[in-house]
Formats: sequence, C-alpha cells, structure tokens
Amino acid sequence: MPLDYFAALAMTVQIQTRQPCVSRTSPNRAATLQGAVMIRYLLTYGATLVAFLAVDFIWLGFVATRFYREQLGHMMLEKPLLGVAFAFYALYALGIVVLAVLPGLREDSWRTAALLGALLGLVAYGTYDLTNFSTLKGWPVMMTFVDMAWGTVLTAVAASAGYAAASFLK
Repeated sequence: MPLDYFAALAMTVQIQTRQPCVSRTSPNRAATLQGAVMIRYLLTYGATLVAFLAVDFIWLGFVATRFYREQLGHMMLEKPLLGVAFAFYALYALGIVVLAVLPGLREDSWRTAALLGALLGLVAYGTYDLTNFSTLKGWPVMMTFVDMAWGTVLTAVAASAGYAAASFLK
C-alpha cells in the first residue's frame, strides 16, 4: 500500500530524529521513500510555479497590459526588476503548495485546493492592493478591485494545477 505525503513525511521526521519507526520499513526503504516524496514535492512545486508564471505572463503581457499601464503608468519602471519578480513568484508558489495544494491532497479534493488557493490569493493580493490604496497618493481604486480579483483567480488556478500534477504523480 503506497504511503501518502504525510505518512512518508512523518517517517522521515522519525528517521532524522532517530526515534523508533512505528512501521517495519527498513532504513534503506525509508530513504527511498523519503527521496520519492521529495521528488513529488518538487514536481508539485514546479507545476504550481509554472502554472502561476504562465497564466500571469498571459495576463500581464497580453490581456491587461493596457489596463495596468493606464492605471499605474506613472509609477511603473521601464523594465521590471526580474530577479525581484522571480523571488516573489518562487516564494508565492511555495505558499500556494503549502497552504492550498497540500490540504487539497490531504482531503483528496481539487475543490479544497482551488478554494484555499482562491482565499490565499484574495488575502495576499488584498494585502498588497489595500495597503497601497491606503498609503499611496494616486493609487487607483479600480486597480485595487481588479488586481484583487485577478490574484484570487490566478492563485486558485495555480493551486488546481499543482493539485492535478500531484494527483497525477500518485
């Protein structure tokens, strides 16, 4: 019977802390399972990150370019700081996996992953947009609502993609 994420993770913690393992799995088998779980986590993270990047690239690069330029043109850099942008994407994808995809997998429900992703997107993008609206001169109210809606949808889509990838890897 295959181990799920959390059983394998618990076994890994037991091995690393040298506590006796409840299961009769040999140390070599446990190390193999630990490696397989790590690969599965990385692939799930990768799928989530790629989905988030791809969908956001289409949105920012083609669909909403004009809107953002009209709303924020006076504040926008000529060239974005790609390293900083990638740091955001990498960190945010980790948050999506931990806070939406893994709970969805635990419940064996893509809907849970999508709903928790949507909630995370609303909170994260809401934090950014509402803070900007409350502290910056000239921050457009329309920008606040559109960006919060976009973050909600985008994060739900990325969480669903991460869930689908992890489910495929079972």
